[in-house]
Amino acid sequence: MKDSTISDLLQELNTTKAQLIASYSLIAELQKTINSTNLLTEALLVELSREQRVNAAEKVRELLAKDDDYFGVAASSSDELKLSVLPQKLPLGYSPRSGSEAIYPPVGAGCLKFQDELAQYMTYEVGGECPVDDVFAQKLILRGCEPLPRRRCHPKSPVGYVEPRPFPASLWATPPDTSIVWDPYTCKSYKCLIERNKLPGIYDCKDCFDLNGREKKRWLFDGGLDYGIDQVLGTKPPGTIRIGFDIGGGSGTFAARMRERNITIITSSMNLDGPFNSFIASRGLIPMHISISQRLPFFENTLDIVHSMHVLSNWIPDDMLEFTLYDIYRVLRPGGLFWLDRFFCQGSQLNQTYIPLFDRIGFKKLRWNSGKKVDRGADKNEWYFSALLEKPMT
Repeated sequence: MKDSTISDLLQELNTTKAQLIASYSLIAELQKTINSTNLLTEALLVELSREQRVNAAEKVRELLAKDDDYFGVAASSSDELKLSVLPQKLPLGYSPRSGSEAIYPPVGAGCLKFQDELAQYMTYEVGGECPVDDVFAQKLILRGCEPLPRRRCHPKSPVGYVEPRPFPASLWATPPDTSIVWDPYTCKSYKCLIERNKLPGIYDCKDCFDLNGREKKRWLFDGGLDYGIDQVLGTKPPGTIRIGFDIGGGSGTFAARMRERNITIITSSMNLDGPFNSFIASRGLIPMHISISQRLPFFENTLDIVHSMHVLSNWIPDDMLEFTLYDIYRVLRPGGLFWLDRFFCQGSQLNQTYIPLFDRIGFKKLRWNSGKKVDRGADKNEWYFSALLEKPMT
């Protein structure tokens, strides 16, 4: 090959290399431009999202400013009430994570129907001592004002407070009178509450403050309508019943029996005719102050056992009862137990209303016992039934 030909080829090769180098440089510049464009686009999207959030927040503020009855809270309401009940705007950047432009305090819709009572409940000195209005607050709860608004005040402390007895002695010891503020109650001591079972009149859980009376024997024996705790627990492999909930658990004795067996039970109770929540806590157990109408505050498929004695009965409207039973089904884990203890009703309701209702929910019956009441007279045709039910595995 001639030298001129080789020289031409080398020159052409060098030219091609130079063109490639120039192309690489152009591609790099284009890549930088694309990256810059992407960054600019992302910045624009962020800014657009921010603007949308700001606009949404402005709309919320406009609604609050213009509407005299936003969320049922009158514009003339106190600032404390508005702070507690109305939505609070989230800082920028938090909305995408929460899925909302604002935090909406979970105040019961029933609260908004009783503006005068709600205003009274929220009238206090900020940072000071809360009014002793347990009975008043509980009336609001029973009217559907559940949950109540939060307040920025301190509860009144008991005078001469004495620390509770150490566990496990606390389970079966009457707490000292200094463990509670007694103002809302007619009885001014636990001795009064214990002895009221000797007095005429109707009280909620009349004798359940007497821990040396009938409470001491509850759920220890099995037969008929009475189920023993050990027999109920024996329907499941040892150790698989660990946590549960007692609906309307009085003074907490069911939870105490379970605690003796290393099982944790949360007890719901209203303070009707007595300081039930304080009493339960003094025993070293966990109280929860909610009514039967509230959605149970547990995630689905979590509890091993739910128990109720007397509270779930025919005094509850059928539709509300059905919602409650479905909610119990919801929070029980597959294979979990629902122990219905002495449900009372009219004889005609047993087969016509309640057996079909429980069948409709879908529980599996492990035990079912019914019998006529003997303490109300044979002429009233009133019945009890007890049941041990299981949530199916599938």
